[in-house]
Amino acid sequence: MAVNPTGEALKKFLEEDPGGPVVMLNLLRFAPGGRKPYAEYAREVAKRFSARYGVEVLYAGEGSTALVAEDGQAWDAVMLVRYPSREAFSRMVADPEYREVTGLRTQALTEAVLQATTPWNPGARPREDAG
Repeated sequence: MAVNPTGEALKKFLEEDPGGPVVMLNLLRFAPGGRKPYAEYAREVAKRFSARYGVEVLYAGEGSTALVAEDGQAWDAVMLVRYPSREAFSRMVADPEYREVTGLRTQALTEAVLQATTPWNPGARPREDAG
């Protein structure tokens, strides 16, 4: 299962940049014993990269009862992480120092969703898809 973004995914992520901050949805499924290396990864990211790249954890929490989900769709943890821009996120994951700690994340997880979000304007409704 996928854990880390690919170069192709990062390229598309940057091409679709609407400008401004981005909040990344993180859905995490831990490997056995993976919580400890993930906690270490999170501490290192906070210590080394929060100020440098403007990383801000808006929410982090344990997964609980899934009220609407198919079998296997429940997640162990959920995070919402804000970056000042998509470019800042891209610079962080390309940073050689970040690459030193990202192995902890890879070791910790069996599966993840890392999805950029685009805010709705206040009072706006979800966009209507053309198809």
